[in-house]
Amino acid sequence: MGGVTSAVAAKFAFFPPRPPSYGVVVVDEAAGRLEMTEVPRRENVEVRRLRTKRGTAIVAMYVTNPAARLTVLYSHGNAADLGQMYELFTELSFHLRVNLMGYDYSGYGQSSGKPSEQNTYADIEAAYRCLEEAYGTHAEDIILYGQSVGSGPTLELATHLANFRAVVLHSPILSGLRVMYPVKHSYWFDIYKNIDKIPLVKCPVLVIHGMADEVVDWSHGKRLSELCKEKYEPLWINGGSHCNLELYPEYIRHLRKFITAMEKSSSNRNKSAGCSGVADPPQTSSDGLDIPRNSTDQREKSRQSTDNREKPRHSTDRRDKSRASTDRKEKSKKGADHADKARNNMDQPEKPRKSFDRFGGMMRSVGLCNIDCFKVTASGG
Repeated sequence: MGGVTSAVAAKFAFFPPRPPSYGVVVVDEAAGRLEMTEVPRRENVEVRRLRTKRGTAIVAMYVTNPAARLTVLYSHGNAADLGQMYELFTELSFHLRVNLMGYDYSGYGQSSGKPSEQNTYADIEAAYRCLEEAYGTHAEDIILYGQSVGSGPTLELATHLANFRAVVLHSPILSGLRVMYPVKHSYWFDIYKNIDKIPLVKCPVLVIHGMADEVVDWSHGKRLSELCKEKYEPLWINGGSHCNLELYPEYIRHLRKFITAMEKSSSNRNKSAGCSGVADPPQTSSDGLDIPRNSTDQREKSRQSTDNREKPRHSTDRRDKSRASTDRKEKSKKGADHADKARNNMDQPEKPRKSFDRFGGMMRSVGLCNIDCFKVTASGG
C-alpha cells in the first residue's frame, strides 16, 4: 500500500521553479527580516523568514495598503514562487485595497525543506501565526485565498481555525486523485481531500474557475461551490483556462465586489454559528451572499406605505396628472442620462485593466503554471 501512496504523490508532484526566480539577503537576522532580489524594491513590501512546526524555514512577503480593512493570506499554485507572484501580489493589494501576505511552500523559492502535503499545512499555519503575532491581524479580518494546489492548505486552515472572514478558492481541486481519475470516493492515500473539508467551512466562500480549464476541470470548482455551507456568488469565467483568469476584467471586478461585501459584513459574522440563509432556498443578495434582505425589504415596505398615502389624490386633478406624466418623461430622459453617466463611472474600474494588463503580460512571460503538472505520466503506470 505504501507503493500506491508513493505513486499517487509522484503523479501529483510539486513543481517549484528551478532555479528560484528570486534571491534573498538578510536585513535583520534576529527578527528574520529579509530583502528579495531580482524583483523591484517597494517600500510597502516586507519580507520575512518564518519557522514552521515541522522544522523548515519559509519565506513570506507582506504587502501593506494604508486603506486596507482586510488582509488576504494567499497560497499560490504548484509551479510558481514568490518572485513570479511578486507583481501580482502588489497589484492585487493596490486594486482590492487589502493587505496581502504570500508565502513560499517548503522547498519553493528560498524556503528550506521539501514540498509535501503535510509541509504545506505547516507552512500556511506559520504564515497565519506571523499575521497574528507580527502584524496584530485577527482571524475575522483575514480572507484565505487558495489557488489551484493552494486550495489544499487554505481549506485545511479554514477547517481547523474558526472565525476567518472568508475564503476564496481559485481554480481549486476536489482532491489530488480526482484531478487524475474520476473517482467517486475518498481513499486514504489521496491528498488534499478538499471535497471532504469544504462542508466544514463556516464562513463565506467564493469559488472562481475557468470554464475552459485544461488542467483542473471546471467541475471541481462547481462541485466545491455546491458543497459550501455559506457560498458567495461564484465566478465562472467563460474561456478562462487554468493560468490566465487574472487577465479577464470580470476577475478583478468580482473580487472587488466580494471584498466590499466582506468589509460590510459585521465583525461578529463568523462568531455566530454560521450559515445564515442555508436552511432556506438560496436568495442571492445584491452583494452576492445568500443572506436575508431585511433592510431592503423594510425600504420596500416604507415605499409601499408612502404609495398608499398618495392614492387618494387619484380622483382630484387629472390635468396635474397629465402635466406630471410629461414631466416624468423629461425626468426619465434626464435620469437615463444620469444612469448612463453613473454606469460609465462604475465601469471606471475597468480602466485600471491597462495596469492589470501590465502584470498580465508579466504572467504570460514567466508562465505561472506547468500545464502537465497534474497529468498522469507514462512511467506512472
